[in-house]
Amino acid sequence: MPRKGAMFKALRRNIFHSNSNEEASRGHDQEAPALFTLQAHREKYKDTKMIDSQHGEHKDDTAMFHSLLHQGSFESNEVAPLQWQGKRKPGEEAIASLSSDLWEIIAGYLSPSNAASLALASKTILDRLGLKPWNDLNLPQNRRDKIIFLNFMDRYLPMHILCHPCAIYHIRSQPGRECIKAPEVLNPLFNCPNSQNPLLPAPRARITPRRKLPFTFVQLTLRAQIYSSDHGIPLSTITRRWKEDGWSHATRYCIYDGHLLLRVTSSCFATGGLPPSSQRNLLYSREDYTPYFSVCAHWKDGLLMDRCKCALEHIPKQKDTSGPVGLGFKLQHRLNNIPYNISGLTPQCSKCRPMRRCPECPTEYLIEVRFLEDKSDNSFKQAIVVTRWSDLGDKSMSREWKACNGEADYDSFAAIGKRAISGKFESYYTDDHIPGQRIMSLNPKKKKLDEEDDGWY
Repeated sequence: MPRKGAMFKALRRNIFHSNSNEEASRGHDQEAPALFTLQAHREKYKDTKMIDSQHGEHKDDTAMFHSLLHQGSFESNEVAPLQWQGKRKPGEEAIASLSSDLWEIIAGYLSPSNAASLALASKTILDRLGLKPWNDLNLPQNRRDKIIFLNFMDRYLPMHILCHPCAIYHIRSQPGRECIKAPEVLNPLFNCPNSQNPLLPAPRARITPRRKLPFTFVQLTLRAQIYSSDHGIPLSTITRRWKEDGWSHATRYCIYDGHLLLRVTSSCFATGGLPPSSQRNLLYSREDYTPYFSVCAHWKDGLLMDRCKCALEHIPKQKDTSGPVGLGFKLQHRLNNIPYNISGLTPQCSKCRPMRRCPECPTEYLIEVRFLEDKSDNSFKQAIVVTRWSDLGDKSMSREWKACNGEADYDSFAAIGKRAISGKFESYYTDDHIPGQRIMSLNPKKKKLDEEDDGWY
């Protein structure tokens, strides 16, 4: 019995001891929780080779999916990208790293208009440069740069128009309804305080002695083409036909490569055999002694008027059909099967036939003698036709506009190149080409004439 009792006690002690060990281990497990799922998985397969040696792929699908979703440890302290800090654009930190003095040195190498545009590009640059670039635009010597800078604001101001005499934007008084009217009709497009100031005249281009093209219409047509119809007016709004002083005029415009091209066709009936005084009376206005047709500011310096007089001399003189001499002429033409009143093309010589280009502005002329219908008496007559093509430039009053008005130096043969302005214009509307004429200089000797020299007259 004592032996059995001792054995029973030993067995009981072993059983309770094992249970206590299990409880201790169980309590230890509760104190130290198990690893996270991904970390436990990594520890499980840490010593095993789970990557294919041939393809480099993960054999374990679980590790493969976790590698696609997350790279590195969950306890990583990586800094967020710069574009996430304060919602800054890429490069803002690099801009902010430069000092204000360095940015002022950079702006000093730029023109006033470019420096103001640089300050407007970023708030960080504006903080570095301040308002100095914009204040410099208000200086009188930087007036041209101010206009260049303001031209970039056109897209944001459809109901305003840039006034060049004031160098500010004015509200359009009749948006979308602007049109060219007769010169005696008052046609304000905006309220300008300098409209009556002779020291700051509004920019205009001469079309005929009584017709001018305000630069505002150049701005409106180009703005409508570049931005939207709310910014300006269509080209058809400024196209016109009219008659004055015995001449018929027709204007047409097109936009080519961001520039406004102009074509003015002027015609007048003429008789043959006119003396020099009658030729001048036909070509010149008695008000200011300028040609009735459209010309640029350099028409006196070249051969334009001489070539027009040469074309008038090619018009055949009307023969007298009265009396026996006229009857003999009719009989002679009838025997030779030649109509007495010859109609059709009038040949021109090598002097007045070629097209002429002004060397100092983007303007080309073509002088022709045509057989046109006179609707006043329903007959056909010989007429002189002078066609002018000009490049008026873009909406910023470029050097082309100033050259046509004689306000800037310009080398047309170097700037225009091989393709003529007339070719660009005519190809815009039709596939037919203008008469194949070579282009020659309007002033080959580059001679300057003034009022004291009467050669231009």
